[in-house]
Amino acid sequence: MSTPRHATPRDPNVTAISDLDIFARVARTGNMSMAGREMGLSPAVVSKRISLLEDRLGARLFQRTTRQLTLTETGEGYFKRVVDILSLVEEAEDYVSRRNTKPRGVLKISAPTSFSRLHVNPHLPAFFTRYPDIEIDMHLTDNFVDIIREGFDLAIRIGELEDSSLVAKKLANEHRVICAAPRYIASAGMPKTLGDLAAHNCLLAGAQDMWRLDGPDGPCDVRVRGNMRSNSADFIRSALTQGLGLALRATWDIGPELERGELQIIMPDYRGASKNAIYAVYPCREFMPAKVNAFIEFFGEVLEKNPAWTKSGAGSAPANQPPAAHNETLSQKRAAGKSR
Repeated sequence: MSTPRHATPRDPNVTAISDLDIFARVARTGNMSMAGREMGLSPAVVSKRISLLEDRLGARLFQRTTRQLTLTETGEGYFKRVVDILSLVEEAEDYVSRRNTKPRGVLKISAPTSFSRLHVNPHLPAFFTRYPDIEIDMHLTDNFVDIIREGFDLAIRIGELEDSSLVAKKLANEHRVICAAPRYIASAGMPKTLGDLAAHNCLLAGAQDMWRLDGPDGPCDVRVRGNMRSNSADFIRSALTQGLGLALRATWDIGPELERGELQIIMPDYRGASKNAIYAVYPCREFMPAKVNAFIEFFGEVLEKNPAWTKSGAGSAPANQPPAAHNETLSQKRAAGKSR
């Protein structure tokens, strides 16, 4: 069984659409110079392309005289079929152009579970009102997926992006804090230095065993360990609120728990690395479908409205601050926020 040959533009046995276009223009005008002018090509180039086309087909398409150029019988039959092909190509390009102009179609997205539940799903009614012709196929996972291999239009990625061939658009900054429930602090004590973390049960996300932090002396990495690990933000949040340990978590994930006092910030001078952010990533910047651009612009606008969880600390006081002072801090920050 022979192996099928995959055609490329360099394959001399395959006719390019551009050659069909040249042939059709020459057939319509009966003049190589006129056809060349329409396409921005010299008569010599047009003549050579027609000759190569005839050689490839093994048939003469034109009768040439010093005064005129006419189609042969074979050329007439070829011309009728080429016109149909070029019409279909034009129709296909018009179809793509219209779809790229008006956002429509199925938008296949990969996104983290908790983030989607907390910060995508609540805004979908407004999104569908603005873009009624878009359908969303949402795949939720806290693992990174190969969006090209698995056919996703885009993915929401959170953290510090590695170099890749994907295009990334930052939607918002991300702030991470070390936090724990008051009951854990009461039981295990208050860590005051990074070295103290070695004696604490640190709840880990995914394969994470190193916390990348920014502190008073700049960036630092701290190796941590604990008796629980999960790739689910929901699972870690639940473990935190139950007082099972401390963790480095994003304020978009635990903002409400910080506000209610169910979690408290520990060692506020140390935060997650400043390079962490929320991104939309997609395969290619050129010819990006309008549906992808619509999603990115819409949720970029949503996150630019400065929700509480994008502020460092989400308005929460550190764990060793008295409750009265904590409430005063919240009131002061809310008042300051209104004055901005």
